[in-house]
Amino acid sequence: MLSNSSRFQESLDKRKEEGTLRRLRLQPDGIDFYSNDYLGLAKSKELQHLLLQKITDNPQLLSGSTGSRLISGNSDIAVSVEKDIAQKHHFESALLFPSGYNANLALFSTLPSRHDTVIVDEQIHRSVHDACKLSNARKLKFKHNEIEDLENILKRQEGHCYIAIESLYSMEGDFAPIQEIASIAGKYKASLIVDEAHAFGIFGYGLIEKYQLQHHVSAAVVTYGKALGAHGAAILCNETVKSYLINFASPFIYTTSAQDFQWISIKTGYEFLDQHHELAVKLQDNIKIFRSRNLQSPSAETSPVQAIVIPDNQRLKELQGTLSEEGFLTYAIYSPTVKEGSERLRICLHSFNTEEEIMKLTEIIKEFI
Repeated sequence: MLSNSSRFQESLDKRKEEGTLRRLRLQPDGIDFYSNDYLGLAKSKELQHLLLQKITDNPQLLSGSTGSRLISGNSDIAVSVEKDIAQKHHFESALLFPSGYNANLALFSTLPSRHDTVIVDEQIHRSVHDACKLSNARKLKFKHNEIEDLENILKRQEGHCYIAIESLYSMEGDFAPIQEIASIAGKYKASLIVDEAHAFGIFGYGLIEKYQLQHHVSAAVVTYGKALGAHGAAILCNETVKSYLINFASPFIYTTSAQDFQWISIKTGYEFLDQHHELAVKLQDNIKIFRSRNLQSPSAETSPVQAIVIPDNQRLKELQGTLSEEGFLTYAIYSPTVKEGSERLRICLHSFNTEEEIMKLTEIIKEFI
């Protein structure tokens, strides 16, 4: 028994009292309005059949990698998939990682030096904050999506700056003004790093591609556990940054490589996306149905994430409980995870949701607001 375990228990008890204690649960049966499987690829039987056929043709895909990619874990498949990803996104290079968290950890713990400053949007993913703790760089926050605040901070800095944003934020469901931020980054010779986790697959290959900003972005992270229905991530960058990460990024150097099956799943997922544009179209149709119900939301009109602010933890719990009883799986975010007064129900819309399901969901929500 650890000598300080009583402190751990006290913290757990406090969370339990507040109703914010996290637990691992098996996925219940119900209508999915909470997962990141925006296009339904995670459970696509057609995609599963394609992957099964690849395993049947080459069972070696299921073999363990045996080590980090710098020792025994590299493969022709990993190298080939990286080349394909870079070409598709119109970047010079790509570097695969087992997860988006791992990719962000590598980027922000490695690229900035003690003489640099990392300026992050206040709603940036936790992985970036954790990575900055491993870096010797100074970290500053700018107000969410506020260009003027970002520029005011940049004006006061000496040395090189990195700007960290997401193209689509998963809690608020709103877009970064990515074109304007890219312009500001260029003006102050700052390095812009963009996380495309929730935009990839929903809007083509992401907002960097949509606005043709490849030459204005120093690095981007694309994750595959959401719209692609797979797992893993890639950092998009130039050859110099890729080589620097391979040489100095601890999360890359000291992590056993994933199996080749993970990399093949990503490659196959890209191919499937390219052949099924109708999935993203169907998703947008469902988002329009949801938005037509006139629920107030801070989220963007075309975002698959729609936040419904209910500034009362107890009221929010009652709503989620009612939805659960009716068979709807949703995710509530309570304070202090978000600021008091901004508690919300986070609705994730999918290509496979039906109009009837969306209508029923919104009817119940309207009873509580």
